[in-house]
Amino acid sequence: MVPGSKSEGGKKMSTAVFYARMARKIILLAYNIRSLWNVGSLFRTCDAFKIEKIILAGYCATPPRREISKTALGAEHSVSWEYILKAEKAIAALKEKGYVIVALEQAKKAIELSSYEPPSKVCLIVGHEVLGVPYELLALCDAIVHISMHGKKESLNVAVAAGIALHHLRTSTVR
Repeated sequence: MVPGSKSEGGKKMSTAVFYARMARKIILLAYNIRSLWNVGSLFRTCDAFKIEKIILAGYCATPPRREISKTALGAEHSVSWEYILKAEKAIAALKEKGYVIVALEQAKKAIELSSYEPPSKVCLIVGHEVLGVPYELLALCDAIVHISMHGKKESLNVAVAAGIALHHLRTSTVR
């Protein structure tokens, strides 16, 4: 989308709003993602939404890996990333830099993603494909968001869910 193009109900987006949204700093912290294909998909999605960095934590696989490259389609080279064993260390460092930490998880305190108004610096945490984001990390978060499910299944694939959440974070009005 470019400034002056139609968006949000057919209204034109101002240049200021466009650049403010792109100026929002977004980091993705992927914790214990066991599928190499999901890791690759996260790289590709982060490239699409101009995410500042991916932090791979816990037992996530890291590039270079053939399986990651297969789904990343080169995004593992265009998206900045780092690996850290302890996610808690990354969260503390990000908070010191002024990032708001938000987990994508189904939890009692979670608010609907579409209701969440992201700040100018946000780190989104996604977790293990089956177990999600552990309680220890949720306790360190400033907010928890969830995606409402309307079908029979209770959750989405982690890479798909991250894509939905990152789209919301990138395109939401800057507050």
